[in-house]
Amino acid sequence: MPSAPTTFRQRLASLLVSVLALLPVSGFAESLASVERQQLPPLATSAQPVLAVANQQPLALAESKAWALQANAWKPLDWNTPTAQIRSAFGDGTQALVLTSPRDASVDGVAELVLTDNRLRAQALPALPEALQDALGAVHERVVYVAGIDAASKPRVFVLDRAAARPVWQAKPTWPGGAPTSFVVQRGQLLVTTAGQGVAGDALWTWVEEKGWLSAHAVPGRVVSGAARAMGQAHVLYAVRDPADATSTAKLMTFQIITRAWAELPGELPAGGVATAGWRDGLLQLSRTPGSTELQAGTAQVKAGKLLLGWLDWLVLVVYLAAMIGIGLYFYLREKRKSTSDFFVGGRSIPFWAAGVSLYAANTSSISFIAIPAKSFETNWQYLTNNLIAVLGLVFVAIWIVPLLRRLNLMSVFSYLETRFHPAIRMLASALAIVMQIGSRMSVILFLPALAISTITGIDVVWSVFLMGGFTIIYTAMGGMKAVIWTDFVQVIVKMGGAIFAILFIIWHVKGGFGEFTSVAAAADKTKLFDFSFDLTKATVWGFIFLVLFEVVLTFPKDQVLMQRVLSTESAREAGRSVWAFALIMIPGGFVFYGIGTALYVYYMNHPERMNPLLPVDATFPLFIAAELPTGVTGLIIAGIFSAAMATLSGIMNSVATLISVDFYEKLAKNPTPKKSVLFAEVMTVVVGLIGIGIALVLARFDISSLFDLSIELAGLLGGGFAGAYTLGMFTRRANAPGVAIGIACSIALTFVAWSFKLVHPYFYLAISVLLCIVIGYLASLFFPPPKQSLQGLTIYRRDQIPAE
Repeated sequence: MPSAPTTFRQRLASLLVSVLALLPVSGFAESLASVERQQLPPLATSAQPVLAVANQQPLALAESKAWALQANAWKPLDWNTPTAQIRSAFGDGTQALVLTSPRDASVDGVAELVLTDNRLRAQALPALPEALQDALGAVHERVVYVAGIDAASKPRVFVLDRAAARPVWQAKPTWPGGAPTSFVVQRGQLLVTTAGQGVAGDALWTWVEEKGWLSAHAVPGRVVSGAARAMGQAHVLYAVRDPADATSTAKLMTFQIITRAWAELPGELPAGGVATAGWRDGLLQLSRTPGSTELQAGTAQVKAGKLLLGWLDWLVLVVYLAAMIGIGLYFYLREKRKSTSDFFVGGRSIPFWAAGVSLYAANTSSISFIAIPAKSFETNWQYLTNNLIAVLGLVFVAIWIVPLLRRLNLMSVFSYLETRFHPAIRMLASALAIVMQIGSRMSVILFLPALAISTITGIDVVWSVFLMGGFTIIYTAMGGMKAVIWTDFVQVIVKMGGAIFAILFIIWHVKGGFGEFTSVAAAADKTKLFDFSFDLTKATVWGFIFLVLFEVVLTFPKDQVLMQRVLSTESAREAGRSVWAFALIMIPGGFVFYGIGTALYVYYMNHPERMNPLLPVDATFPLFIAAELPTGVTGLIIAGIFSAAMATLSGIMNSVATLISVDFYEKLAKNPTPKKSVLFAEVMTVVVGLIGIGIALVLARFDISSLFDLSIELAGLLGGGFAGAYTLGMFTRRANAPGVAIGIACSIALTFVAWSFKLVHPYFYLAISVLLCIVIGYLASLFFPPPKQSLQGLTIYRRDQIPAE
């Protein structure tokens, strides 16, 4: 008998191995990117010009002439020739700068090229601190970098921040030695190549603030002058020729700054190049054939196609979406919903373990599904420390906060503010929560995953938004909170199953298996978890303790989306258990998603040609899903991304509908009945969902990053004061309505002052607002009489506690 379980486990393991082995996988040697060559109009000149690009306009600069590539010809420009000699140019496609020197001398100046209509001028920047030989430049936003060799033959790097009130060149640490052959800045890193010895390739040095200069894998050849440029968010494009043949064609290669791996692209630049510059998504080159008085112009542009879903992927997506509708329909037909309690809090009959899983689903949005693996891919596991410390915060929430609120039998968490303080405080806090959930959370959760999926697979952003938003509206409006929680349960299984499969798939296809996976991850320090330093600019343990205190412990009571799941349990004891379940799931869940990022690092370090150099870092996991996983599994994991979004969206829709109905409709309507309240909530679910979809589609037409950053700032500016009100209400007996109102108003006003003068990083707005409300609110309460109403059940103090259930 004891051998039976062993036999079953062996068979199960064999089955899993067989499935992984039989699954098809893309050819690793095939590059995902292609190169498109195009001939451009020739430039009629016998001079050897310098190439630059300003506002995506190619410019050719000679001693006394300048041309711009316009339409189908190089047009002469009105060019006030500078007295200094132009030695080289650099830029980012929008900005164009040149290095200048006295005639046949070392570089001592930098100027920005300004193109207005047909007139070109050079606007000088502050002179370099010392003249440099073999000087090269790079620019990132408003910061200019210049590298070269000084009179003592030592490397030098100077930096100028043009955004400063008084821009001054500052010296930075330098690489060990050698004249630079290329100089690029990418994602905060400086990359310098220096000439190799004999037929060896160029050496590559990289610099980051935390580690200084490090030697990277040598260039597989010699870098062509001017043919190095940043690409995407984490790649550098180089044109590299054979060191043994200076007249050979140059192959195009990319260096990935995270995995530090080289990949060859299927394209090249012709021999005979006299000038090269970065342009659009590739390189622009001028070349001359012997004896010609014309320069031939051509461009090599990096392209990447869409990875379309197969029929099996679509079938999986359809089955998943149909299942979500089926759950909503089931609860719609099964539940009569004669009371608001049925629709808003599931009749308070949800098991604690289901509520705990639903809490995890609501807390892990599609942004986390995409962004956490990307963060782990780029850095390590230090941000996972937040999950581990958050568990300690949730323990406090489970013991002290959640049981207190559950015993009050609330539907809207803001009802507490009315009972403890005043109806006006409740309605203002509720209105603000509604606006923030729809405007800054729901729309972004809809848009960002739709954008990521569209970038990779070609599924239109609008269709993704409508699919996620539309189906979520249907099952949430039909099934209420029970549908929300039970679909969350299914969605957690889908997304966690897909995530675990992705990790196993990568490990299985890494040469050397699990041993190679762990050794590569350890060598790159990718699993580093704790940082106990006191550097507040880094992700330290102390910073996460601060974060958990203010974003988990003190703000949990005002989060209707999370609290509504807790309030759906049978009792205060079950409510506390639901938070315990949430905490227990958070730890392994965190390791899974951070583990994906580490697995992606190992995979792409071994297969750099499978990366798309044009994509942002956040698209790394969606790219892997679409390009590497077998048909059907790709659909399953995209369903996981959808499910991560829909779990959060359904909670927001139901919670906002609850707030509108309970905090406003039932307060303002004449003779509201439970049946009318439920109908109103169903209609509001649809309306809220449609508004969220509408805002998401608007975001698709504008700059999402600036709008998203603004929404995060507003959440900190406006939300912290009300979190402080809960703290005053639960943890003090002296706080009263006038004092708390003053605390809320002052905290919002003073936090706006900090925001307007940019006194602190936006990261601190929420904490500042909460602290100000607590301190000012308590002190102000001392100037007013103590609360006269009974505080039974409203504070954590023993004398105010309601008898246990």
